[in-house]
Amino acid sequence: MARPALTTDVLAIDCEAETVRIADFFLHTLRGFNKRGVVLGLSGGVDSSVCAALAVRALGPQRVFGLLMPERDSSDNSATLGGQVAQQLGIESTVENIAPALEAIGCYHWRDEAVRAVLPGYNAQWKIKLAISGGLAGGINHFKIIAQAPDGQMHEARLPLREYLQIVAATNHKQRLRKTLEYFHADRLNYAVIGTPNRLEYDQGFFVKNGDGSADLKPIAHLYKTQVYALARHLGLPDAVCNAAPTTDTYSLPQGQDEFYFALPWHQMDLALWARNHGYSAAELAETLAIPEARAAAVLSDIDAKRRTTRYLHARPALIEPVFHPSQESVS
Repeated sequence: MARPALTTDVLAIDCEAETVRIADFFLHTLRGFNKRGVVLGLSGGVDSSVCAALAVRALGPQRVFGLLMPERDSSDNSATLGGQVAQQLGIESTVENIAPALEAIGCYHWRDEAVRAVLPGYNAQWKIKLAISGGLAGGINHFKIIAQAPDGQMHEARLPLREYLQIVAATNHKQRLRKTLEYFHADRLNYAVIGTPNRLEYDQGFFVKNGDGSADLKPIAHLYKTQVYALARHLGLPDAVCNAAPTTDTYSLPQGQDEFYFALPWHQMDLALWARNHGYSAAELAETLAIPEARAAAVLSDIDAKRRTTRYLHARPALIEPVFHPSQESVS
């Protein structure tokens, strides 16, 4: 049997059938966990919005609770869209501003200390973001900091490993604190917590361990980003959600996921990951994406490298020997 041509058609799904399948997954999982409903963070992005809409289809709006958790660097658009989604779906939601708690545990202090080590003139009035560089040009991936001074002047510098790790460790507080709040409300309501990564993020380790990577169920981790957008349109989510470009919403300067982590824009990365999963060559990927074969080969190698380097994020705690109760076997 001939393999399908490597086009966007390979990512097409029956959206209604997939919606029904995921609804069944919700019901089966909650029964197994003995939970009454679900809690999730609403960022205004397509992934969390689709997860909320799928939960409503499965459970009804009365058993879905949404959290909007802005902080100092959050885009105003995130809270606006998240609130719009909650209102459209008819779910209960609340806003928890996490900036004071982040300040108290040193998130901004540790981040700013590392930034000033590279850009001595930096202060709290500057805007910053991180960007990845080097790997697709044949070198070793490294990170650089991009900063905008209050006068609008842009500054850029390569990040030494120590400062890079400190900035990432500090900003990871944001995802971990949000998850702490999700589990507080889950405990309060006897609900389960939804994780919202799509397949591209889950496969490539684009999440924080014990932060946005922590959840009781992850209903779209098997779906490519293209398929998540298709579900968003099928479920009737707002146009602003269906057409929004993926962002990290972690730093004060706007930052696309591709410039921070992925080798290509999301729609091309979807095809690259699908190609890798189905044994297509760099030459075939290059032809599909209209890029040089050497770059396509680098993209495929980068997929493998990220799988290796982020295995730790997926790992369960290491034990001397297996410890489990027989009843766990019945919970998928």
